Amino acid sequence: MGVPSFYRWLVNKYPKTVSEAVEERGAQVDCTLPNPTGLEFDNFYLDMNGIIHPCFHPDDDLFPPTTYDEVFRSMYAYIDRLFNIVRPRKLLYMAIDGVAPRAKMNQQRARRFRASRDNQIAEEMEDKLRQEFEKNGKPVLPKQESQVADSNVITPGTEFMYILSGKLQSYIRLRRSENPAWGGIKVILSDGNVPGEGEHKIMAFIQAQRSSPGYDPNTRHCLYGLDADLIMLALATHEIHFSILREEVISVESRFSPESTLEQSLRKAESEKLASRMEAVFVTNKKQHYQFLNVWVLREYLAFDLAVSGPEKLGCDLERIIDDFIFMCFLAGNDFLPHMPSLEIHEGCIDLLMHVYKKEFQNLGGYLVDMQRAEDKKGAYIKLKRVERYILLVGAYEEKIFSKRAELRERKLRRILAEDKDARDYEESQSDNGRGLDVACSSTSGNVDDALKNTRELKQKLKDYIQNQSDLFKDGVLGKDKVKFGTPCWRERYYMEKFAAQNPEEAETTRKSVVAKYCEGLCWVLLYYFSGVPSWTWFYPYHYGPLASDVKGLSHTKLRFQKGSPFKPLDQLMGVLPPGSAHALPSAYKGLMVDENSNIIDFYPTEFETDIEGKRFTWQGICTLPFIDEERLLTETRKLENELKEIEKIRNLQNLDMLFVRWSSKTNQQDAKCSGTRKASEKIKGAIMMDSTIDGMKGTIHLKAEELSQADDYDLCLWYEIDQGCQYVPRLIEGVTIPEKTIKKVDIPETILWHERRGSYPIHPHRSVSSRSINYVLCIYKLMNYVSQGSAKADGADHNFESVARSPAPAVIHKGAVEAE
Repeated sequence: MGVPSFYRWLVNKYPKTVSEAVEERGAQVDCTLPNPTGLEFDNFYLDMNGIIHPCFHPDDDLFPPTTYDEVFRSMYAYIDRLFNIVRPRKLLYMAIDGVAPRAKMNQQRARRFRASRDNQIAEEMEDKLRQEFEKNGKPVLPKQESQVADSNVITPGTEFMYILSGKLQSYIRLRRSENPAWGGIKVILSDGNVPGEGEHKIMAFIQAQRSSPGYDPNTRHCLYGLDADLIMLALATHEIHFSILREEVISVESRFSPESTLEQSLRKAESEKLASRMEAVFVTNKKQHYQFLNVWVLREYLAFDLAVSGPEKLGCDLERIIDDFIFMCFLAGNDFLPHMPSLEIHEGCIDLLMHVYKKEFQNLGGYLVDMQRAEDKKGAYIKLKRVERYILLVGAYEEKIFSKRAELRERKLRRILAEDKDARDYEESQSDNGRGLDVACSSTSGNVDDALKNTRELKQKLKDYIQNQSDLFKDGVLGKDKVKFGTPCWRERYYMEKFAAQNPEEAETTRKSVVAKYCEGLCWVLLYYFSGVPSWTWFYPYHYGPLASDVKGLSHTKLRFQKGSPFKPLDQLMGVLPPGSAHALPSAYKGLMVDENSNIIDFYPTEFETDIEGKRFTWQGICTLPFIDEERLLTETRKLENELKEIEKIRNLQNLDMLFVRWSSKTNQQDAKCSGTRKASEKIKGAIMMDSTIDGMKGTIHLKAEELSQADDYDLCLWYEIDQGCQYVPRLIEGVTIPEKTIKKVDIPETILWHERRGSYPIHPHRSVSSRSINYVLCIYKLMNYVSQGSAKADGADHNFESVARSPAPAVIHKGAVEAE
């Protein structure tokens, strides 16, 4: 999700939303017993992206997986662990990303091109380091041939995704046959051949169920995933009994813990002497803890923190306030639109958006959106005049934000340059004293212990190199500021530099076009989160967003979306993969991407610009890739579809979800109760469609008669489809039980806007002055003495000194004693 750091901002501001997940350890955990957390969940949803990627390329691991089978085994262990924590009683829904809407494909394309280039740079540097180590007589472990060298294969339509679907189907059948907790529930697998992003397929399912007659409004939902947008999606369901499970946010202290994941991998490999590489560590870190973010508590916080006095006779409607909050968060960032230049999450932009909303609510005339009218074709779901005025009011803070940003960047650059000089002086003094790293590690022993030690050093050097290369301040890039925000004529320069306008008149024309398309984008995103894909083909045709102070005329935008249809999986591959990942394409399509005579070779540049102006790190840069022309692309792929192999044609199909249910014709006890047969489905050839009720779960199943005849006492896999055209209900459903309230007004922190603070980082509102605050100051004092005395070791320093000294300054320091970074 395009709101980096949103989760961290949320739990810092509203800490009681989070509760710890209690996890039972042991080889055999009986998941039919009550949940030790004290919460029972009916439905558990897995956004599989948050599982596939960590298992495919685990962070900081000395021995990552090298085969698909290793990745799959890691995934099974990952899912088992999550299942043991949540223990769903009715349903497990596993959603893999399918083909995304075109609006998302542009971001996917940029990410994959960047990943391909970064991998190439890392590979070249690793080869160089290996040569240096070999030259210095320092043996390292050999590079392993790997199936998983390119994470871009985690895209619908690839061989990897096809194999993954089959493996997960087998895994589900095995668990349902062996584990009573699995056998007693329904399981849905929505794989990469079902169009839509994983989390949005989950939300479509929830919305379809809650709009069906007989839905239990007290159904308890739990969703696992790592994307920040899951929080907005959960809020948008207006389901109170909703929790999000995710890894615990890593504290600053734990980032400097004595033993890293890399060291754990090394220690395990050392203990086993590499007797079998298959036993090396490539699974999830077992020490990782999990947290629940409870949506009902977040709703309580928002009820206080966004309390507004509405215009006469309007009152205060919490459900609409929540919808407005979701919309405001879209302005802070999303995966479909570039954010406005003055709005950065790490600069507290959501605090600013909330501040303006509360301050100006009455002057605006009321709520910004009305999602009860989501189906209105004329755009009545968004109040464009209010939205325009609201964004312009936010834009009034731009000058102050840009001014403070420039001041802090200048100060930070000076400090980093000074630190680099100190570091170089220290390294030179160490070298003069004969205590350099190369001397200390100059062992030429060829045994396994030395190879492990040297490999660890090589990996660390590679990691340090990549981190240093990504830090632009160290290269003095700060001076490359062509727009010069906050100085005369900076608005015109913004459109001339970022949108290639040639003069002020053209800049104004461009501004109007950008604002209109951005307004379309805001409406597209709003509908996407609340009621499904408004258009599969729409996308924002610029790399940059408008200035918040420049959206005058936004309310004049005419809104109309053509639904269209999703790309086929192989067409999406052609739309998002870079030339470096052409190996993941069918052989018939590769020439389109790499042959210089291809009619669409201009879509696949081997070199491309990344705009890093005003950024601290390279990964924050904007890839200015050419946009794909859909008509040209599909014209070329259609010519080659007949050349696809049969297995490739299967990979290119659009399918339905797979529903695993218990079916016993002998006892007439089946999970699916079919209420009527309709005409054969066009999606599943030779199948019949049945309206069904499955323990209160509504939908349509597709099956073949021969499958049903063979289903005696069998775990049957059916094609499943949610009912289309469900009415979205942005309200609490009658009969819902409201949890006991735990949040009081005193729990709402006072907010100081970022541009009004002396430091750059947000003040942690719930951190009080404590003994740890005093220890921090004492440690700084001790460190100063250590440096001035030139001691080899600070007196009385303990093993926790480094983590304490590197921890963030306590609140009392943030408020003025010492300026934060």
